[in-house]
Amino acid sequence: MSHDTNKTADHAAPSNFLRGIIDADTQSGKYAARTDDKGQPLPVVITRFPPEPNGYLHIGHAKSICLNFGLARDYDGRCHLRFDDTNPAKEDQEYVDTIIDSVQWLGFNWQHNGQTHLHYASDYFDQLYAMAQWLIGAGYAYVDSQSAEQMAANRGNFSEPGTDSPFRARPAAESLDLLGRMKAGEFKDGEHILRAKIDMASPNMNMRDPAIYRIRHAHHHRTGDAWCIYPMYDYTHPISDALENITHSLCTLEFQDHRPFYDWILERLTEGGFFKQPLPQQYEFARLNLTYAITSKRKLLQLVEENIVDGWDDPRMPTIVGIRRRGFTPESIQLFAERIGVAKSDSWIDMSTLEGALRDDLDAKAPRTVAVLKPLKLMIDNFPLNESVACSAPVHPHHPERGVREFMISRELWIEEEDFMEEPGKGYFRLYPGNKVRLRYGYVIECTGCDKDASGKVIAVHCNYFADSKSGTEGSANYKVKGNIHWVSAAHAIEAEVRIYERLFSDPQPDAGGKDFKQGLNPHSKSVVKAYLEAGAENAQPDQKFQFERHGYFVADRIDSKAGTPVFNRIVTLKDSSGK
Repeated sequence: MSHDTNKTADHAAPSNFLRGIIDADTQSGKYAARTDDKGQPLPVVITRFPPEPNGYLHIGHAKSICLNFGLARDYDGRCHLRFDDTNPAKEDQEYVDTIIDSVQWLGFNWQHNGQTHLHYASDYFDQLYAMAQWLIGAGYAYVDSQSAEQMAANRGNFSEPGTDSPFRARPAAESLDLLGRMKAGEFKDGEHILRAKIDMASPNMNMRDPAIYRIRHAHHHRTGDAWCIYPMYDYTHPISDALENITHSLCTLEFQDHRPFYDWILERLTEGGFFKQPLPQQYEFARLNLTYAITSKRKLLQLVEENIVDGWDDPRMPTIVGIRRRGFTPESIQLFAERIGVAKSDSWIDMSTLEGALRDDLDAKAPRTVAVLKPLKLMIDNFPLNESVACSAPVHPHHPERGVREFMISRELWIEEEDFMEEPGKGYFRLYPGNKVRLRYGYVIECTGCDKDASGKVIAVHCNYFADSKSGTEGSANYKVKGNIHWVSAAHAIEAEVRIYERLFSDPQPDAGGKDFKQGLNPHSKSVVKAYLEAGAENAQPDQKFQFERHGYFVADRIDSKAGTPVFNRIVTLKDSSGK
C-alpha cells in the first residue's frame, strides 16, 4: 500500500527553486495561521495534482506527481488528487480509475491525518456558479452573444489590441438573466458565453476578457445531465485551489501566461468575501521533454487507434500503465524525478537517464537466472547418458544472504548462437573447434566440431567435458580458460515467450519542429523469441523481475503470464548501448 504523503522523507532532498520558495514561506510564517472550516490548523504546505480525466497519464505526469506529492511529504504537508472534470465530452470514468491506480502505484496517496483528499472540480459546480453570479453583479463579468468567429476576430493578436464586444456593456441584470437561462438549457451550444471583464487591450492575450462558462449539452460522468453549462479550466482551477486551501499551485511553463488571470480571479472573489488572504500562489516549472518519446495525448491516442502499438499499456508506450507493464518500478521513477530535478526553463532529458535510474534500482533487487534467447544445441559427447549433475549459483552475487539456486547439467544443453564460431575472428574466446571454455557454474569443455543442415547452417555443436573441472571443486583451479559461456540443460529448461523491446522511436525528437512523428518510428522496437530458461522460471509470478545474466532485466508480463507458462518482457539491457 502507498505511504502517507505526510511522512517525512528519510533522505536529504535535493535543493531547487520551488523548495527555496517554500522554505521562504515557511520561515516568514506566510501560511502558518490558517485554519480549516472546523478551526483546526492547516499544514503550511498543501499541494495538488490536478489531471483532467481524458486520457492515460504518461511519464511527464509522473514527474509532476513525484514533485507535488514529494514536496508535501517532505514538508509534512498534504497533497490532493483533484480531477479537473469540466469538459464532459472528453472525460470518462475509465480515465479516473486508471489515474487513481497510477498515482497509488507510484507510491503516493492523498491521506493526511486520517482524512482523504480526493476531489473533483465537479464537487464545486454550485459554488463556481454562485461566484460567477457575483462577478456579474460586481461588474466583473458579462454574457457575450457574439459567435465564436466574431469573438476570435475581435480578440486581436500579439501586435494589435482586441476590440470590445458590443455586449460588454450589457446590464448586469440582463447578463444574470441570460446566465440563468443558459443553465436552464434554453440555448444551443455556442449561442452565449460568460466572459470576465478585464482588458481587451492587455498585452497578455489571456487577460482579454477570457471565457468563464460555455454551454455544452453533454452528459457528465459524475453529475449526469444536471448541468448544460460548464466552467472553463482557467476559471475553475484557481477557485478549486482556494476552496481546498492549496498553498503552492505548481504548473508547467505553458501556464505562465495564465497566472495573471489566476491571481485576478482570486483577488476579485476575495473582494466578494469568498476567500481570505493568504491566497494560493501559482508557480511554474519546466515540463519533461524526454528523448525518443512523445507525450502528446493526441499523438499517443493515434498510436493506439492506428494499432501501431498494442494498446495504452504497450510496454513501449511512455504511459504509466505502459512503463509499469514494461517492468519499471515506482522507486526507479521517483529516483529519475529526483535526478532530473526541477528547472525554470525547458530542456531535453535523455532516455538513458531514465534507463539508468531503472538499472540502479533493479541491480540490487533482481534475482539472477539464466536464459538462452537464440538457442543452439550443444552436445557433450562424453557426458554419461541419461544422467545429470547439480550445479549451483548465487541468487544474487552481492547478497549472499539470499542463498543459492540449483539447476542441472546434462548431456544436451542450449547455448547462445553467438557463442560458437566455426572460424573465429581475432579476440574471440568462446567456442570454436579445438578451444576450451568454461560452462558458467559448470565444467570446462573442449569443442570438437559441429553439425550443419543442408544449407550449411550450424544446428549443433559438439564438445567433450573434463569431469574434474566442475566449478567450486578443487580440480577447477587446474584449468585456465578465457571464455565463459551461459547455458541451460535441454532436459530441464523451461520454454517461454520472451519479448525483446527497444525504444519505440529511432529519432531522438520524433515530433520536434513540426515533423511527422510516425516517420521516426523504430521498425525493430519489438521482437518475440522462443527462449529456454533455467528451471524454476515457470514459477515466476506476474510482475516478478529478474536479471537474465548477460542479457538484461526482464519481467514476467503482468497480463499474459500464467502459472507454468510465463511470458517475459525485456525491461532494459544491462548497459546503455544506445550511443554506440
